[in-house]
Amino acid sequence: MALAYGADAVYGGVSHFSLRNRAGKDFSYEDFAEGVRYAHALGKKVFVTINGFPFNSQLKLLEAHILKMADLRPDAFIVAAPGVVRLAKKVAPQVPIHLSTQANVLSVLDAEVFYEMGVKRIVAARELSLKDAREIKRAIPELEIEIFVHGSMCFAFSGRCLVSALQNGRVPNRGSCANDCRFDYEYFVKNRENGELVAFDGQEIFVKNPDNGVLMRLKEEEGVGTHIFNSKDLNLASHVKEILDSGAVDALKIEGRTKSTYYAGITARTYRMAIDDYYRGVSDAQSYQAELHTLKNRGFTDGYIVRRPFERLDTQNHQSAISEGSYQVNAEVDESGTRALCRHTIRAGESKEIVAPLDSSIICGKNERGEIYKEGDRFYMRFDSIALENGKEVESIHSGNTNAILLPLPLPPFSFLREKLPK
Repeated sequence: MALAYGADAVYGGVSHFSLRNRAGKDFSYEDFAEGVRYAHALGKKVFVTINGFPFNSQLKLLEAHILKMADLRPDAFIVAAPGVVRLAKKVAPQVPIHLSTQANVLSVLDAEVFYEMGVKRIVAARELSLKDAREIKRAIPELEIEIFVHGSMCFAFSGRCLVSALQNGRVPNRGSCANDCRFDYEYFVKNRENGELVAFDGQEIFVKNPDNGVLMRLKEEEGVGTHIFNSKDLNLASHVKEILDSGAVDALKIEGRTKSTYYAGITARTYRMAIDDYYRGVSDAQSYQAELHTLKNRGFTDGYIVRRPFERLDTQNHQSAISEGSYQVNAEVDESGTRALCRHTIRAGESKEIVAPLDSSIICGKNERGEIYKEGDRFYMRFDSIALENGKEVESIHSGNTNAILLPLPLPPFSFLREKLPK
């Protein structure tokens, strides 16, 4: 989906050596090999994640895994641990090494060490500012720099967190984070006389920094708690021009762990448009943000691209673990372009906006079951009736229905139908 909507490369892995443990279990080596062949046939790239932190007992298995993944001819390995970098260079020297953000590169000093080890590209820590990226590029012009521009942010230092391991036995740096930072928590106060812990009955509490006197307000929702560790989502779409103008950044990366196909498509499409617009000398930040706000999110922040972590207190969302995007995707069109799976209610008589992969063609038309029409620069599909793949006609269809609907007219494969965006 990401490739169809404009991504130049995708990343993923197989097994627990990837920090996408749950997603990695969905891929066999054969499935992953098919994905690599598919991407290469499109002229796109695949980066294999081997960015976990292994123990001694896993080293033989790790070496075998590296060799097996190298046989798939990926375009790079994404690695975090210095020892794994050296091992990969030794047993599979033909595969370029990209350094994972888990390595937390923030300075010229660290970048030089990994460059001397043979790393081709660093995926910088999210805490890296654009100013620091420029300094690294000036010091090591041959070293490629990739930065995250969109997606979830970790409460800890670029993913170095043990909360999930302590509470659930699921280790983030081995790919099985339980996302404890997204849970709601309740305050307790300690009775100084008897040591008893009592639930805090107020709705506001302030934490004071003893060094500078700064107060951080923590709000607790009644019956819900507070999301004290919950980071907002990164969104740098409005900074694309600034990033590319810097000359320091070689690749923009989108976080996509356990995200929907709609998320993969819309983020890839939006940042592709922003990049292409930049090289045409134009920009439409309002349009980019309108698209990105159709996605489920935790509130957006521009992170630390301009300001350092200690210079801002607005990257956390204490109110909720996730908020709905402004608009819902109603259906996902399959690879045939004639059927779609319902993701949100569709009723007969309604029109839905069509979102199609880049460079695809939508043909207007009309028949007894509906119509494809254009308003301004957007295309819409109206359902005069709703027909299921099994032949049954219904007045409406809801999410959870596993019967595909037959589209009134064909659409480009992998299109989406969604609620209309405001003009």
